[in-house]
Amino acid sequence: MKSITQKTTPDLTVNMAREVPRSTRLSERAARAGHWVESLRTSDVNRLWAELHRIVSNHPLVRASRSAGLLIEEGATSAYTDLTQELFVQLLTKSRFQHYLDTEMTDAEIECEIGQIELTNLLTAELRKRHPESYRLARRISTLIQSSANFRRFDSNGNSEEQHRRLADRVYGLSEWPDSKRGRGSHEMEQRAHMIPVRQRDTRMVGCTGDAQIVISNSDLEDLIISVLEAIDSPADVRTLRSLVMSRLPVMDIYLVPLGGDDADSDGPHYDPADQRENPEQSLLRHESEREAAGSVEKFLTNLHANVRGKVKQYNRMLGVLWHCYLSPDTATQLEVAATLGVSDSLVSDYRRRIEEELRALSFKEVEEARQFELALREHVRTLVVIAGEPSAAI
Repeated sequence: MKSITQKTTPDLTVNMAREVPRSTRLSERAARAGHWVESLRTSDVNRLWAELHRIVSNHPLVRASRSAGLLIEEGATSAYTDLTQELFVQLLTKSRFQHYLDTEMTDAEIECEIGQIELTNLLTAELRKRHPESYRLARRISTLIQSSANFRRFDSNGNSEEQHRRLADRVYGLSEWPDSKRGRGSHEMEQRAHMIPVRQRDTRMVGCTGDAQIVISNSDLEDLIISVLEAIDSPADVRTLRSLVMSRLPVMDIYLVPLGGDDADSDGPHYDPADQRENPEQSLLRHESEREAAGSVEKFLTNLHANVRGKVKQYNRMLGVLWHCYLSPDTATQLEVAATLGVSDSLVSDYRRRIEEELRALSFKEVEEARQFELALREHVRTLVVIAGEPSAAI
């Protein structure tokens, strides 16, 4: 068995294929563009749909998303149909079609904006939703590779044509490596990268809402990229380098999916979620508990009325103390309650003592009974007390 530190495939020189001049590419793009302006002016919906479907079908990111399982569609004839519909609705909702006409954009400009901006944004939003941690880490890795002085490009000699190569296809390596550094095969690079231990997860919370874990700090991530490049001992394109680095990280992408599939004939496991609605017995018990709570409220208020020997003025004040100190959603101090009711602080203390004595006299066996009593008491006292002014009550 060969050691993975030995060369198992011939050295591959990192060369960039000769690119077509930019002016030629622009003219070819204009020739391939659909008749967008004419279709928009005549409101030819079928033709617009066909052009959008063509862009979706030929977009490299769409094909990559389908290979990664982001586009789940059945049958070759219906491929990309849902995505085309979503793109069409998005353009219509944002009034982009009218914008193209108002700004007098050419066919090539319209096709370029739809393919490179609108469709790309739609796909990246879906990618960010399904693979949030992988998306964030891939962005961070790409940023570090481009901004850190420890890395440099190996596929560019400074001319303008090579500067426009797609980021995922650009080849990077360590800055200290010579320009003649030779490449390796993808299989050998994967084997070498697996020699690096998986990093421990950093569980510190970050983000605007504080609901995402940092996974790995930027300094540690840069060290990991350097370790991967040293292990593979070869320049690599950004796509491969991101994959190798993320394979050494404990990434957890959580995406909620339905428990049961839409296809009833599928062979996968079927789940029957528990019905959280109350059953007839629970409904009967709840109604009985509400009736008992209402009866307890009447008994409690009757005892309060008897506590002040049936005096209406004192009873109204006691109801005011009961509301402001115990039941009102607006919290207030005892001094504020006394000022609101126009009584002394000591009188409020006396009424609170009497109210609490009557509350302790009530005996509830379950917490739910006490909760139902509180809800019923709040609603009943709300109708007896005029909160904004002098409290009054009808006995």
